[in-house]
Amino acid sequence: MKRSILLSLVLSTIFIISISFMANSNFQEIAINSPIPMPDYKMKDVSGKEISLNEAKTAKGLLVIFSCNTCPYVKLSESRIKDLSGLCATNQIGCILINSNEAQRGEEDSFDEMLKYYNGQGLKCYYSVDLKSQLANAFGATRTPQCFLFNNKGLIYKGAIDDNVKDPAAVKDAYLKNAIEALAKSGIPTTQETKSIGCTIKRLE
Repeated sequence: MKRSILLSLVLSTIFIISISFMANSNFQEIAINSPIPMPDYKMKDVSGKEISLNEAKTAKGLLVIFSCNTCPYVKLSESRIKDLSGLCATNQIGCILINSNEAQRGEEDSFDEMLKYYNGQGLKCYYSVDLKSQLANAFGATRTPQCFLFNNKGLIYKGAIDDNVKDPAAVKDAYLKNAIEALAKSGIPTTQETKSIGCTIKRLE
């Protein structure tokens, strides 16, 4: 009896993971040089304001990171995300974190939990709710953390923060930091596309 219950739980977990993977594999990620998708789409932000990507960007550009409160990969990247948000602020580049985990909005990714998380992290950027994962769909974003950096013409970098999500001390190529520094000098990064590693965005079925 216990073995049967355990087997049912395992199969249910596999089914849920499979559905989540399929749901997140139906979206086409935007290409390098693409303009910012849905630039005027308003989102509730932890600041209490309604924010659009157009309002978050500056004359230099905008960093968009699809993130959340609880993903283990986000947690491993917390200090780096904080540093990168600060690097953007120093270089007058807009920065916004987007929480598209609509299926967990009544749980760990509620607005109240986002507010607690933001204050606890001491971030220097916006952190906004993507209602019904609309912005994630438009970007073709499927994971957290997943990064998109734009200059004033279009997308110049997309993908991972760096080449070692598990150990910041072992990073050999800081993709996103290098891209931000190139943007700060009005340049184009040497590496423009990498593969992000993280949890799937929890869309509603």
